[in-house]
Amino acid sequence: MVDERPHGGGRAAGAAGGAGRQEEAGPGVEDAGLTLRERKKLVTRRRISGEATVLFIRHGFDNVTVAEVARAAEVSTMTVFNYFPRKEDLFLDRIPEARELLTRAIRERGADEQPLAALRRLTLDLVAERHPLGAVGEGFEHFWRTVLDSSALRARGREAVEELEGVLAGLLAEAAGGDGGRPDHGSRLAAALIVAGIRAAYAEALRRQLRGDPVEVVAAEQVEVLRRTFDALERALPA
Repeated sequence: MVDERPHGGGRAAGAAGGAGRQEEAGPGVEDAGLTLRERKKLVTRRRISGEATVLFIRHGFDNVTVAEVARAAEVSTMTVFNYFPRKEDLFLDRIPEARELLTRAIRERGADEQPLAALRRLTLDLVAERHPLGAVGEGFEHFWRTVLDSSALRARGREAVEELEGVLAGLLAEAAGGDGGRPDHGSRLAAALIVAGIRAAYAEALRRQLRGDPVEVVAAEQVEVLRRTFDALERALPA
């Protein structure tokens, strides 16, 4: 569920558009089971990220300072860093959600469902929902152009892919009855192959959207690409 660059961000945000802004009231994985205080903190986090995304898309990531983001969100610069230790994470703010979705897909799968089948279901659901982490949606090209124009964002993206691959390796090891904290070679190899396959599928969808292809056409074809990708992974990986 990740391209070579990570799938941070949220829904389109006004004239800025793109996959970068999270709506303050929109429900998500992070909302489940939170106290009132935790929900308020989540609203603040989303507001900061949303204002940052609008500024980054309009002016370019490298041309906007954290202080400018803080002013737009009506918080202090220190508050921004309390929520986002790195400037890049203001824009690529869905990396934690990607980790959570991976974890839930594997750990909460059906008793007779293999981890790979759970991941297939997850990626197809994300496309169907036009979720930002599904790579296909209206306005997402604005978000990705901003990523492509910034070497800092691209570098953070590569790190995020490595992080998610490590999380997946641990989950696969755990699902096989091993130590999730110390995944074996088989689990690490499987995770690398799965991430590479999904990344290739996502990269093609993003390329087509950047080219201006209709979102609905891209989405329909992306479903078939993902199905073929998981068919190939099932043949390559042991059950």
